[in-house]
Amino acid sequence: MRLSRPRASYRLRLAFCLAAVGIVAGCGGTPALPSIPVGTTGEPEAQLVAHLYTAALRFYGNPAHVQVADDPLGALDSGEVRVAPGLTGELLARFAPDSAARSDVQVYRTLLSALPEGVAAGDYTTSAEDKPAIAVTERTAGEWDGGDVAALARSCPDIAVGAVRSEPRPARVGTCTLPDAREFPDDDAMFGALRSGRIDAAWTSTAAPDVPSEVVVLSDKTSLIRAENVVPLYRRNELNESQVLALNEIAGVLDTGSLADMRRQLAEGTDPGLVAGQWLEEHPLGVGH
Repeated sequence: MRLSRPRASYRLRLAFCLAAVGIVAGCGGTPALPSIPVGTTGEPEAQLVAHLYTAALRFYGNPAHVQVADDPLGALDSGEVRVAPGLTGELLARFAPDSAARSDVQVYRTLLSALPEGVAAGDYTTSAEDKPAIAVTERTAGEWDGGDVAALARSCPDIAVGAVRSEPRPARVGTCTLPDAREFPDDDAMFGALRSGRIDAAWTSTAAPDVPSEVVVLSDKTSLIRAENVVPLYRRNELNESQVLALNEIAGVLDTGSLADMRRQLAEGTDPGLVAGQWLEEHPLGVGH
């Protein structure tokens, strides 16, 4: 009996210490790493991307969590979050609004030079973009003799263009200044107008999940529309090398088709964190990279 009491007391003290302090190796070990906050707005599409980067950090053993903020970039500047993913073109418009860069490489390189002191950018997703795109009927694509947005620029400005209300779209395509878009409450109404001929073209995006199969989304081989690739911004000198590499892993696996498919699941009501987790299970990081 005298021997059993110290052992039981030791086990009790050890269990209490582990639970109270959260130490994995014991009371005398190294405290657990603080969780890395990844900033995002409340929009499901933005939360999806934040969850992808959060999962990447966790995959390589870094505690991380998604943190919603009204202004993730402001939260990044203040230190409230340490990572803030975004789209390259939108970020460039914020940090260098007068920049004329349009191709993905140009936009990324210009963004790097325009970032505020103390903020760095990881690798951008060369195969995943979500930039504005023009959709037309197959008949219109045939009349324009091509499936590229350059055909629209050649027909400018006598084109009736539609857009969903509040959705972003550029005012210019190359050297063409487009007339004001006719606004619609949703995609169904806009694509209905396109099919009926009430508009000649409709603004969508390259990763839109709801483009009807019978319309043609024009390519942009000469980068007339500014690139919008996914990229993580982070606080310089506050992430170690392995954490930055974890963020960069997303650039090697994410593509536009996957982004569109995940956005389709969001539109069906699936939680962004669940969508991101399921996708990463099917596309594990570190494989072939």
